[in-house]
Amino acid sequence: MSIRRLPEHLVNRIAAGEVVERPASALKELVENAIDAGATRISVRLASGGTVLVEVTDDGCGMTPSDMALALERHATSKLPDEFIENVATLGFRGEALPSIASVARMTLESRPPGCEGWARVVDNGVVFSEGPAAIPPGTRVRVEALFERVPARRKFLRSPRSEFAACIDVVKRLAMARPDIGFSVEHDGRRALGVTGGESLPDRVAALTDRGLIDNGVGVDFVREGIGLGGIAGLPTFNRGVADHQYLFVNGRPVKDRLLIGAIRGAYAEMMPRDRHAVVALFLDVPSDAVDVNVHPAKTEVRFRDPALVRGLIVSGLRRALDEAGHRSQRAPESALAAWTSDLSPSPSGEGLGWGSASQAPLNLGIGPTPNPAPEGEGLALDQRAYALNDRRTFFTPPPQARAEPAYAPPPESTDYSLGVARGQVAKTYIVAESPDGLILVDQHAAHERLVLERMRKAMANGGVASQALLLPEVVELDEPACDRLEARAAELSEFGLDLDRFGPRAMLVRGVPAMLGQGNVIGLVTDLADELAAFDEALSLKERLDHVAATMACHGSVRAGRVLSVAEMNALLREMEVTPHSGQCNHGRPTWVKLAHGDIEKLFGRR
Repeated sequence: MSIRRLPEHLVNRIAAGEVVERPASALKELVENAIDAGATRISVRLASGGTVLVEVTDDGCGMTPSDMALALERHATSKLPDEFIENVATLGFRGEALPSIASVARMTLESRPPGCEGWARVVDNGVVFSEGPAAIPPGTRVRVEALFERVPARRKFLRSPRSEFAACIDVVKRLAMARPDIGFSVEHDGRRALGVTGGESLPDRVAALTDRGLIDNGVGVDFVREGIGLGGIAGLPTFNRGVADHQYLFVNGRPVKDRLLIGAIRGAYAEMMPRDRHAVVALFLDVPSDAVDVNVHPAKTEVRFRDPALVRGLIVSGLRRALDEAGHRSQRAPESALAAWTSDLSPSPSGEGLGWGSASQAPLNLGIGPTPNPAPEGEGLALDQRAYALNDRRTFFTPPPQARAEPAYAPPPESTDYSLGVARGQVAKTYIVAESPDGLILVDQHAAHERLVLERMRKAMANGGVASQALLLPEVVELDEPACDRLEARAAELSEFGLDLDRFGPRAMLVRGVPAMLGQGNVIGLVTDLADELAAFDEALSLKERLDHVAATMACHGSVRAGRVLSVAEMNALLREMEVTPHSGQCNHGRPTWVKLAHGDIEKLFGRR
């Protein structure tokens, strides 16, 4: 086949494939143009997630009719005054966005510079359809309709309107974070989905677009090294999320998704956060233009640094210094948790609850009998059928427990009867110490119980579903609108896992019931993490096909936490269930749940062998 020159309309469609991948891609280019035009207010209208309509209106400098005609030609831009592309300071500069979008959609471009008349130009899939005067206020309005309508090969790869809307909202959030001096609003299908006013401080803007709790649970970042500045806000290690979607990175005001920067954030939090959790951060890098190349990706979402090691070290050092200055600060408990804590400590009419050792902590639901030390043959049986409740032994000025969670009222069972031995005590309120026939065993109580709950959920799902426990007072969980959309779309499937959810307005979910086997856990944390997990799932897959991910997330929230004091009976029950549960040697994240120190190893430690 001989080489031929491609026709212009085909060239434009190929270019559109590089720049316009989905409605969010077109929206990103249009909002960036509005920002570069000096707008102080940008309004976005969407219909069906942007697949039917994407409209961006700004109050920027506007364009004359001749500039509008030139703007719709490829490689025409006002953002490169000379040939030194490395000195570009605007978000856009390629001159490809408008013609690329217009080649795969119906575009209406209206603009009016201050003091001039307005003008409109309509382009239908690369062909100029009409043009003429337009009555609009100073600024520019771009209306994109029927994206990919005449390119079915591209349109069939678009996701559902809810998923496309979530991508559009994410684009606007990132651009709005970079420019707190500009006001943004988003309307979807006639309903306001996002709104921020111009002139906000950077922390307020970031918190408004991510999580209001970030103000109370974050630290400011301000660090400079060798001419490169790092600013922004970083969440405390205890204020974390289940996915990395809440990490916002900017280089010279440009939102980017760079592996180097994400890896640097992970390195900064490495020793302070579990491997399966992710920090909430918004970081802004100010880099000299000759030290970074922004022209390495058609969508300008990736950058290349001249000295990557310097940038990585800057982020790690800056974050650690900011977190070190936070000292012993931890995530601030929500008001509901504080109220529950206060009610637990308030004195009762009989005088209970006033002592230092008040046993107000609810017992762990391991499903064992009511006696403090049940008979060996009764331990671990029907663990998910019976509830455990300790006798209330509150006393006035009860002394704190010494080395053991509670006195053993019955003689402890012989360690020879069980492979994991019997509990002898608890260390650091985290590890169970057990004596086995041939050594000493240490058990991570949270990791072990997490695996047990997961296996129970698997078994329940195989038998028809997880039993749900209705909440006396339904819990309202506030989330962003895309997260609520994801949960609402999966509500029927989540009910099979025992989680009963209803939509409660645009940005909230109402939790009516939780899996019974989880007990009284952190409902808000559970629903928030599930919403994050669902963002990473393929819509074509049912939750049953992702059983391990969903069940593992629920099991983590339903497990006994490190720092929880366990009774001897609870520790022994945990050991007994581990002995009969498959895969109990590792937690849901692959970490070991117990380790063994054989008698021979102990003798070596003391020089006896």
